[in-house]
Parts: sequence; C-alpha cells; structure tokens
Amino acid sequence: EYEPEQFPGLVYRITEPRAAALIFGSGKIVCTGAKNIEMAKLAITKVVSKIREAGIDVPRNYSVEVENIVASSKIDAKLNLEEITFSLENAEYEPEQFPGLVYRISEPRVAFLLFSSGKIICTGARNVSDVETALYKLKERLEGIGIKVKPVINKPENVKA
Repeated sequence: EYEPEQFPGLVYRITEPRAAALIFGSGKIVCTGAKNIEMAKLAITKVVSKIREAGIDVPRNYSVEVENIVASSKIDAKLNLEEITFSLENAEYEPEQFPGLVYRISEPRVAFLLFSSGKIICTGARNVSDVETALYKLKERLEGIGIKVKPVINKPENVKA
C-alpha cells in the first residue's frame, strides 16, 4: 500500500512470518507486528529480497537494529486505574483522552499502558532482558500498593534485590 498523502512510506505486508514492513524513501525499513526478533529479521530479509527482485540495488551488508520492542501481558486482576494513578509516581491517567493508564519507569526506560481489564502493554524496550526487568519492577510496584499480580513474573537474573 502506498498512499503518500496519508503516510510517507510504503506498507508491505508479509504473510510468513506475519509482519508489515514500512519502507521509506530514505532507504530505512521498519518492521512491525513480528512476534519476536528472529521473525522480524526474517521478514526484513524477505523484504530486501523483494526489493532486489524489483531491480533496486540494496547493499550486501546492511544492519538490522532493534529500536523498540512492544510486549503485552495480562494480570489476573481488575485494575482501579484512578487509585493506581494516585499511588504510583510517574503515572498518568486521563480517561477522557485514552482508556489506559500510562506508567513510565526510568531503568530500563520503558512505558507501560495499564488497562482496567488487567491487560498490560510495555513499549520502549530495546531487548527482551529489558522487558523482563521492567515487568518485574512493575510487579513489585503494583504489589507494593496492594495489588496481587498473577501470573507471577519471576525475578530476572539481571535484577538486583
């Protein structure tokens, strides 16, 4: 799909692995929707092959960098977002604008979206270890204000007590 008046890049959808590539005139390609890093790299390899098949020169050695991992989880609890907003520092909740609470932590630098259903989205991590660390810290902070988190997120090896 290419509709430059709506989006400055071409959207190329891949079915296996299921992902989408956003291809920009600068040569940058962004892979979105892949289930893991390996699938994202495979999707990019397929896109580069298609670009080469179209007769466009792509350097043999190109780099693939993870810039943002989005992870989702669900805890077995209904969340009172207003109560959490007043209990956690760096929490923002404006239900008129967005149905989720935005909670930011600085180390690792990620943002969480918490929904009253218990759904949690973590964004901004650059590696899986940061996702695990951030989820563990969120679990600790929620339990610190009296919210029991299930399933239990085990303490990652890289987190100091």
